[in-house]
Amino acid sequence: MEWLNYHHLYYFWETAREENITRASERLRLAPSTISAQIGKLEEMLEGKLFRKTGRNLELTDMGRLVFRYADEIFSLGRELVDTVRGRPVSGPLRLNVGVVDALPKLVVRKLLEPAFSLPEQIHLVCREGKEEHLLAELSIHALDMVLTDTPVKPGLSVKAFSHLLGECGVTFFAVNSMATNLTANFPKSLDGIPMLLPGSMSALRGSLDRWFDSLNIHPMVVGEFDDQALLKIFGQAGDGVFAAPSVIEQEIQKQYDLSVIGRSHKVKEQFYVISVERIIKHPAVAAIQKAATTSMLKDETGSSRVLNTLAEFRQSN
Repeated sequence: MEWLNYHHLYYFWETAREENITRASERLRLAPSTISAQIGKLEEMLEGKLFRKTGRNLELTDMGRLVFRYADEIFSLGRELVDTVRGRPVSGPLRLNVGVVDALPKLVVRKLLEPAFSLPEQIHLVCREGKEEHLLAELSIHALDMVLTDTPVKPGLSVKAFSHLLGECGVTFFAVNSMATNLTANFPKSLDGIPMLLPGSMSALRGSLDRWFDSLNIHPMVVGEFDDQALLKIFGQAGDGVFAAPSVIEQEIQKQYDLSVIGRSHKVKEQFYVISVERIIKHPAVAAIQKAATTSMLKDETGSSRVLNTLAEFRQSN
């Protein structure tokens, strides 16, 4: 029978948390060469590489992520054992590991996750941002409880996962006050030839915007494309162009970036999904997020999207 050396696993765990052997060595008060050698022995025993180098830091391989998840559980259980033996309370916060596709606006992510903090138990939230493929791989090995994205799971993927639509909304177009003044009256035709900041070509919103522009024979002058929505808004705040964002966060964008609304479109849709490995969601925090979102992102009789005071009502009912 093969026995796992828990000292080796512990050195690996600490290094993975620090993403750097030097920092891990300072934390453990051991020489970097000692830690490197111990991790090497663990890799020999497991017959696979646990890290790959990315500049000065280390990145977990697929096997490394799997081993780290088990190590995290092992050492958490060890702390719980000591607390139990010594008579200390062992109940801790409910951990929620969330993957966030990098194309999603951060303000939307915060709004969608808010109901989790309304549960009776304390929440320990861990957010991982990245590309959908990487996050789904993490989800498949249960390193994540859910993935927030703007598209359902694509057919043909090897990962078995389920898409849960949280809601959808139209988009609002923003610009600095000096630019917006001349564009509001004749919207959306006023966008023709105007400097435009667009999401990256791989985002769902970009495809919807391109189709909408084509249907109206509008040809904005694209001056920037951004995978990072926060960076896009910074350029918009500087007056470099007009940009679109989900109407569900219209007020927050106006307040945070001091921008004006040019107009809105309800034909350009932004959708939000939770991806899970369960057809019926069981994690209480994920279930709370799904319940609140599906009851708050509603359409009124004019077809416009709005956010009701459902989050406040949700807190009171729970």
